[in-house]
Amino acid sequence: MEDEEEDPSSSSSQLNLPPSMNRPTVSLETQRINRLIHSDHYHSPSKPIYSDRFIPSPSGSNFALFGLEPSPGKEDGPGSYAGMLRTVLFEPETPEKRDVVTGFSPSSRNIFRYKTETQRPVTSFPPFGCDEGPSVSRSPVKPPRNILKSAYKVLDAPALQDDFYLNLVDWSAQNVLAVGLGGCVYLWNASSSKVTKLCDLGGDESVCSVSWALRGTHLAIGTSSGTVEIWDALRCRRIRTMGGHRLRVGALAWSSSVLSSGSRDKKILQRDIRSQEDHVSKLTGHRSEVCGLKWSYDNRELASGGNDNKLLVWNQHSTQPVLRYCEHTAAVKAIAWSPHLHGLLASGGGTADRCIRFWNTKTNTRLSCVDTNSQVCNLAWSKNVNELVSTHGYSQNQIIVWKYPTMSKLATLTGHTFRVLYLAVSPDGQTIVTGAGDETLRFWNVFPSPKSQRRESGIGALYFGRTTIR
Repeated sequence: MEDEEEDPSSSSSQLNLPPSMNRPTVSLETQRINRLIHSDHYHSPSKPIYSDRFIPSPSGSNFALFGLEPSPGKEDGPGSYAGMLRTVLFEPETPEKRDVVTGFSPSSRNIFRYKTETQRPVTSFPPFGCDEGPSVSRSPVKPPRNILKSAYKVLDAPALQDDFYLNLVDWSAQNVLAVGLGGCVYLWNASSSKVTKLCDLGGDESVCSVSWALRGTHLAIGTSSGTVEIWDALRCRRIRTMGGHRLRVGALAWSSSVLSSGSRDKKILQRDIRSQEDHVSKLTGHRSEVCGLKWSYDNRELASGGNDNKLLVWNQHSTQPVLRYCEHTAAVKAIAWSPHLHGLLASGGGTADRCIRFWNTKTNTRLSCVDTNSQVCNLAWSKNVNELVSTHGYSQNQIIVWKYPTMSKLATLTGHTFRVLYLAVSPDGQTIVTGAGDETLRFWNVFPSPKSQRRESGIGALYFGRTTIR
C-alpha cells in the first residue's frame, strides 16, 4: 500500500454510513486514522502508539469466522498485538528487564502466566490442597526459639580453680549438682537449693574431677594425689579408694559399673567397681595429660582427649586406640557424643585451635569443622533437640548454642569474666550450669523441654537471685 493520502470523498464513499451522519466529518476522522496506521514514522508495531483510540490488530482477529479475508498491512506476525500491549503496559523492554530464561520481564511473565493455571482441578485449591510451587510454603514458618541471654541464677563458688585441665562440676540424674572447691566437694540440691558438704580431702590434697554414676547416687572424685574415691551421696559416706595413677586425675567417665579415669601420667585406667582390683585394664595412647573422657550413649565406645592435641577412640575391650584423630592443634578437653545419631562425635580444641570438629566413628569419617575464634573448653549435646552448647575461654569467655548440622548460632550468652571451664546439663535436658575462674556458677535455660514432658522443671525461673554454694 502506498503512503500518499487518499481522496476524502473516495474514502468516505467506501463507508456504509447512516444518512444522518455528516460525510465530511467522517472523512476527516478516517483520514486521521489512515495517517496513524500507514505513516512511515510508525514502522515497528513494538513501539507504542499514543492516541485517544484503540486500534485492534488485524493479525489477532479471526476473519475466517465471518467469511472475510484480512486486508494486507504492515503487521509483523501473530505476536505483534501482544508485544504492543506489553510495551504500552510495562514500557519498552531492555536487556536488564528481560528474563534470562523466558525472555519476558518478570512482571509480564507473572501476569500472563495465570492463564495456564486456571484449569487446575478444584482439589488443588485451599482447603482441598496447596500450591506445589517452590516459592509457596506449605506451613507457616516457625519463629526462632527465644533463648534468655542472661543467667537466671548465680551461685558464688569460692576457690573454684581456674584450670583448663580439670573437670569440677557434674549434675546427677537425681537433680543434685556436685562441685569441687579446693579440697572439698559440695552438693547443691537443685529442687530445694539445699547445700551439703560431702567431703574434705584434708591436707594439701585438692579435688581435680567429679563424676556422677548413671543412677545419680554415687559420686567419683579424682584427686591431686592420683587416687579415685567413690562416695555414697545419700549417706555422705566414702565407699572405697582406688589407686593406680601416679599423678592427678583430671578426667572421669562412667559406663554402667565401669569407671574410667584419665591422669596427668598419660594413662587411662578402667575400673570395675564390682571387682576388688583397683583397675581391670590400662589404656595407653596419649603422650601428655588426659583431660577429656566420654563414653558413648550405648557404652560401646570411649573417647579421650589429651594435651597432646589427640582425640582417641577405644572400644570396650581394647587397650590400644581403635581410631586416632590428629587434626586439632591444641589440647582436646571438650568431647561430646550425640544422643541422636549413633557414632557422631564432637570435639573442641584449645587456644591455638579454637575449632569444633565432627567425626563419624562408625565409618571413620571426618565430617566438618567450625572455627569458633575462641578456646573451646566444653561441649554438650541436647538430648531433647539436635542442638549443642559450647563454652569458651580465651578470648571471649562466652557460651554458644548451636543448631546441628548447619552449625548456625542460636544464641551467644555472656556473663562470666573468666574462662568458662566447667559445664553440666540438668537431668531434664533444659538447663545448663557453667563455672569459671571468676568463682561463680551460672544457670541458663537454653534447650527446650522434651515433647512428652507436660510439667515444669523443678529448677526453673523460681530460683532467681544470687547465693553461695558453701
